[in-house]
Amino acid sequence: MKRFSFLRSPVVRLGCGVVLAALLAACSGPEKVKPADLGPNTALIGVRSVWTSRVGEVGFPLAVRVVGNLLFVAGSDGTVAAIDARTGGDQWRVALDTKLSAGVGSDGRYTAVASRDNELITLEAGRVLWRQKLNAITLTAPLVAGARVFVLSADRTVSAFDAATGRKLWQQQRAGDPLVLGRPGVILALGDTLVSGLGGHLVGMNPQNGNVRWEAPLASSRGTNEIERLVDLVSGVTRVGEQICARAFQSAVGCVDGGNGRLIWSKPASGFAGVDGDENAVFGTEGDGRILVWRRADGERLWASDRLRYRTLTAPLLAGRSLVLGDESGTLHFLSREDGAPLNRVPTDGSPIVATPVLAGQTLVVVTQRGGIFGFRPE
Repeated sequence: MKRFSFLRSPVVRLGCGVVLAALLAACSGPEKVKPADLGPNTALIGVRSVWTSRVGEVGFPLAVRVVGNLLFVAGSDGTVAAIDARTGGDQWRVALDTKLSAGVGSDGRYTAVASRDNELITLEAGRVLWRQKLNAITLTAPLVAGARVFVLSADRTVSAFDAATGRKLWQQQRAGDPLVLGRPGVILALGDTLVSGLGGHLVGMNPQNGNVRWEAPLASSRGTNEIERLVDLVSGVTRVGEQICARAFQSAVGCVDGGNGRLIWSKPASGFAGVDGDENAVFGTEGDGRILVWRRADGERLWASDRLRYRTLTAPLLAGRSLVLGDESGTLHFLSREDGAPLNRVPTDGSPIVATPVLAGQTLVVVTQRGGIFGFRPE
């Protein structure tokens, strides 16, 4: 059929694989079951709404970037904004002439997003500095660090650009399957090492030239079809010192020594959202909404909770005594980090919370699919 003729392009074919993987992943978990009623909300901690703002509808995997008291957010239509987390007011806002596939990365000075037209776009103070064409679709928010912009594309290419000029500094690519995961991956800075998720591995690279320093297998490919063999690492890691803990899609959660690439532990897990943690524990949500907590030292199970089961949850955020998660109804849940007992829950605008909640100073911020940005102050 003529409307499907775009499948002839190998790069777009990869993009179609991204969409297919995301759709099948959504269907690969347990059959959709109606969640149990949560009952009356007994507020054991205070949560106060302090401001609201808006950005365009969010139909891509948004990562909200926090630098000091500034939030960097974006909408699918190309709106990018820097917002003061104390007041909800804009420091700057710009409307790009393109739809976005990934964002936002920022170091406070330079801000970077990726477009559906496979362009990397970098701004300074709301002004576009440069655009660079990428080889494939990008679903992972760029990393801006050390006056450079690092990009992890869906074809497992890692590229580095000069943040001021856009000059490409280097590019490294790893062969992968044509079917790739329709979720953001892992890219972060650890001291003088660039750490990226490539397949089921965490890879430490020299940020000056892309040379591999170490590689740690967090999960191995298994299964009998392309979907079951997907083990890409998903965005949302917890780092304490040089130890990095991450999730491999529907496969495992584990921790790696980022100094030498030694795998510390890996445990089976079937979720698709990232993790958070502290020096004692790693917290994660399974695909069916079950909450699991592992001991950080060795991966032994500390506790589990079915309280929010069958609700599509964001990755968790640790905030004080609370474990904070958003769900598909736009509700923000505050649970005890000790045992998962409910502490409070607050509504937003009724559309799914699409980005992992973040803390900016004393303000807890969530973004919804409709583009609502909500600032709360837990008490």
